[in-house]
Amino acid sequence: MQSIKELYRIGIGPSSSHTMGPKFAAERFLAAHPQAASYRVHLFESMGATGKGHLTDWAILQVLGEDRTEIVWRPNDKLPDHPNGMIFEALDAEGNITADYTVYSVGGGALREPGAKSETTTAVYDLTTIASIMEHCSDAGLTYWEYVENCEGKEIWDFLKEVWEVMSASIEHGLSNQGVLPGSIGLRRQAWNYLKKSKLSGKELQQTGLVTAYALAVSEENAGGGTIVTAPTCGSCGIVPAVLRYLSEKHETTEKDILRALATAALFGNVIKHNGSISGAEVGCQGEVGSACSMAAAAATQLLGGSIKQIEYAAEMGLEHHLGLTCDPVDGLVQIPCIERNACAATRALSLAEMSLFSDGTHRIPFDEVVAVMTKTGHDLPSLYRETSTGGLAVAYADRKSCKGCKGCD
Repeated sequence: MQSIKELYRIGIGPSSSHTMGPKFAAERFLAAHPQAASYRVHLFESMGATGKGHLTDWAILQVLGEDRTEIVWRPNDKLPDHPNGMIFEALDAEGNITADYTVYSVGGGALREPGAKSETTTAVYDLTTIASIMEHCSDAGLTYWEYVENCEGKEIWDFLKEVWEVMSASIEHGLSNQGVLPGSIGLRRQAWNYLKKSKLSGKELQQTGLVTAYALAVSEENAGGGTIVTAPTCGSCGIVPAVLRYLSEKHETTEKDILRALATAALFGNVIKHNGSISGAEVGCQGEVGSACSMAAAAATQLLGGSIKQIEYAAEMGLEHHLGLTCDPVDGLVQIPCIERNACAATRALSLAEMSLFSDGTHRIPFDEVVAVMTKTGHDLPSLYRETSTGGLAVAYADRKSCKGCKGCD
């Protein structure tokens, strides 16, 4: 299993799979073929269907150049390994193809080449299931974060310090920015409003108000093309930082406590990514928001003093209770329902942490089984519910929008 450095990626929004991944792929192709006269990039299935709303073309053109790059949208065509397929072509002055590169953007900014199971990076973790990690930690008297440190080395804390700094900055930027988000919907930022109202509310509403404000802040920054951390994706980037920010204020935790919680969260996210998927185009939003809720619930339980069994229970519930969640972004934008889902999942993660702490951590369905069920459920979902904007809320919004100027129902 790979390093958690491959899970937490710092970059621009609005989508890790549709913006960040294609940008990385374009940079890789440009480095291999810098002398090409021009380029052509084919975007398939989910990438082709929602790429415009996710700024896929913009990300690629920023690297390869607008004046010499053609984008070919192919939403109805599929490549065999993943819905987010891309083919890069280098052309000579006569328009002949001199080189091509097929690659898949598999979620969280990660790239995968045909036939490969994952990115070609060095494995860091020998244990690849939470059950085996729990057994190892229990036998050795370790916490999850100590296991991460043993596998990654002490330098992982410098990396996580940078991750937390970027997460914190994205909250601050999101709380101060106001106005309408870019795109066709005309959706206004709400984080500033929620923050102000929560501070005027009674203690009963403080938790919901503040956690919601923090999650909205990061998600709105992502939707506006700001700098965020994939946790584990751009579309779910607001959940983990919102929960950690709230708990750091509520319980006066130290930075060291936060970094250790980030390590634990990443370990659970890494297992989901390795054994399942964090790609909305592959398994729906359960792989994005569900995974992030699971990570945040694990981090929160640790910060509140939970045992390794209680942490696993909270993480299991975070994923289990998002099973079947569809990915149907309105107008192909990472805004509706994505932004509100981050806020809802952040508040749920805190509730799950508290619920697990009331128990002894014993439960019937282990985390690893839920990962397997999530993956199968995602593959069983029709493509219209997997980041193509051809079903669900996306269609309901489009139908209502098209009816506004129609007089045929008189």
